Amino acid sequence: MSAGGKVDAAVLIPLFWDERGPVAVLTERSADLRKHAGEISFPGGRRDPGEDLVDTAVREAEEEIGLAPADVTILGGLPPLGTFVSGFTIYPFVGVVPAGVAWVLAEREVAAVLELPLAELRTGHRFERLFRKGVPVRTDTYTVDGQLVWGATARIVRMLLDRVGE
Repeated sequence: MSAGGKVDAAVLIPLFWDERGPVAVLTERSADLRKHAGEISFPGGRRDPGEDLVDTAVREAEEEIGLAPADVTILGGLPPLGTFVSGFTIYPFVGVVPAGVAWVLAEREVAAVLELPLAELRTGHRFERLFRKGVPVRTDTYTVDGQLVWGATARIVRMLLDRVGE
């Protein structure tokens, strides 16, 4: 199934449970990256030739945040979506991971790991107009502890929250 992008990519939506309920693991991208610098995203990236998309998501999570593939139990995928700026078709996969993982960041790509409870993401939802490079963009946004999730990542969060319900 294609969502309009020219390049296939996959992301992992790592989830764990603690006293706050289900918690999603996201990353804050390094500020000096050429594309999407400083933005919040799920670990992921472009598919290598011949690679299965689930393997792409798990490999990228290991490379970006040190998540051991053996610690990931894939629950399933969400519908793919296209990105406007970068021309990717993103395939999101939901995986359960243990609580309390000691994240190991790929410092070139990742500035921080964010553990955001789904309940707080839901509470922090807004539909608003943001200005990016002088262009107004109407988008879902999620703000938790001052961290703004928007764009393709917000679209994935919305699909996840719709799927898991209250």
